[in-house]
Amino acid sequence: MGDYKGAALMIDALAKAKALLADRGYDADWFRAALTEQGITPCIPSKVNRKVPILFDTVLYRKRHQIENMFAKLKDWRDIPTRNDRSAHTFMSAICIAATVIFWPNQ
Repeated sequence: MGDYKGAALMIDALAKAKALLADRGYDADWFRAALTEQGITPCIPSKVNRKVPILFDTVLYRKRHQIENMFAKLKDWRDIPTRNDRSAHTFMSAICIAATVIFWPNQ
């Protein structure tokens, strides 16, 4: 199943943003339209099999590696990638603690 199918459940919960950076897995016309309705500019490269490629901001898309690096650092904490926590609240608390320790200013 493509990633964008799970994203359909979260479209209404997206925070106010100017753009959404996503990989090719989120390339779907309905997803792009839903983002545009929310006032969010999709920065998503086209899938390889798309007949007419859709243009996107390549300069903005290069910043996506910073997001990937953040997730990589969070996955260094054992409980986060394995999701050992019993409830969503505990899991979110673990992510907040890990993010605070990892990204604490003045380290």
